[in-house]
Amino acid sequence: MKTKEGIGAEIQEFQEERIYFDFDKSDLKPEAREVLKRKADWLRRNPGFKITITGHCDERGTREYNMALGQRRADAAFKYLNVLGVSVDRIVTVSKGKEEPLDPRSTPEAWAKNRRAEFKVSM
Repeated sequence: MKTKEGIGAEIQEFQEERIYFDFDKSDLKPEAREVLKRKADWLRRNPGFKITITGHCDERGTREYNMALGQRRADAAFKYLNVLGVSVDRIVTVSKGKEEPLDPRSTPEAWAKNRRAEFKVSM
C-alpha cells in the first residue's frame, strides 16, 4: 500500500512531465510517445485517478487558431493514451491556446517551451 506522501510524490512527478510539439504541429514525437507510455502505465496502476490534458501553443498565430491547435494537441495525447489502454472516461481535454505561456519571451527557445501539453491528476 502506498503512503499518502508516496502517491503525492508520484502525482507531482506525473504532472511535471510535459510533452512538446513542433511548430504548428499536433503529431506526437517519439519522445512524447515514451512519456505517454509512462503515464499510461501509471494510470493503469492507479485506477482511481483521472487526468485533464491541456494543450498549449506559442504566441504566434491568432487566438482562435491557437485554441484549435491546442485542442488538437490535447486530443493527440488523449487518443494515444486510449490506444495504450487508458479508458476515455478517465481523460478530459482542454485547450489554453497561447493564453498561458510557460515562458513569456518572444524567442525560439520560449516558443519551443510553450508548444506543449500538460497533465493534471484528479480523483
